[in-house]
Amino acid sequence: MTAPVITIDGPGGSGKGTVTQMLARRLGWHLLDSGALYRLTALAAKRQGVSFDDEAGLVAAALNLNVTFEPTAPGEPVRVLLAGEDVTGAIRTENCGDDASKIAIIQPVRDALLQRQRDFQKPPGLVADGRDMGTVVFPDAPVKIFLTASAQERAERRYRQLKDAGVSVNIDALLEEIRARDERDMNRSAAPLKPAEDAQVIDSTGLSIEEVLDQVMALAGQT
Repeated sequence: MTAPVITIDGPGGSGKGTVTQMLARRLGWHLLDSGALYRLTALAAKRQGVSFDDEAGLVAAALNLNVTFEPTAPGEPVRVLLAGEDVTGAIRTENCGDDASKIAIIQPVRDALLQRQRDFQKPPGLVADGRDMGTVVFPDAPVKIFLTASAQERAERRYRQLKDAGVSVNIDALLEEIRARDERDMNRSAAPLKPAEDAQVIDSTGLSIEEVLDQVMALAGQT
């Protein structure tokens, strides 16, 4: 490998995105939010009028993404630019997340994004966040984390985030969406969501982000 990689996989709402950004910042390493690439592909396809059953159109959208990730203040989401436009908010909606989960089951789309994800591996190191970072994208990564939490806990976290952002939301509907997305992600034929055989599993239910980060740092041997 050209540089060390720490992979952090897990379902949506497990806290992996926040932990990944905090860990990358602490280590001074690069960051890969792989889920954002799928969300960006879904957003770009919709803007281009590409149907989600048009595999060739989706692959073209994935291959032609002009994306930039910009670091932000601690605790804030990574700023995401699509062709120079800030789409950070647009790709973080529940609808966009659901769209991303739908196109993520399509193997040609995953193939189109695979090398793009691997290109993020540069010195001094990379912290990669996703659902198949340790199983498919970086199978030789020396440190693999699988971060999870109960569906109820993840729904409550997302509910608080949306309420704080001034978005009207129903927690029961959120819980149902999370369970449906988990079911789709875990049972898809293309790179299903599961821990790598050599991954360390951390259940973040009831833990603060700082407590989770401490566990990840210990596992990474960086304490």
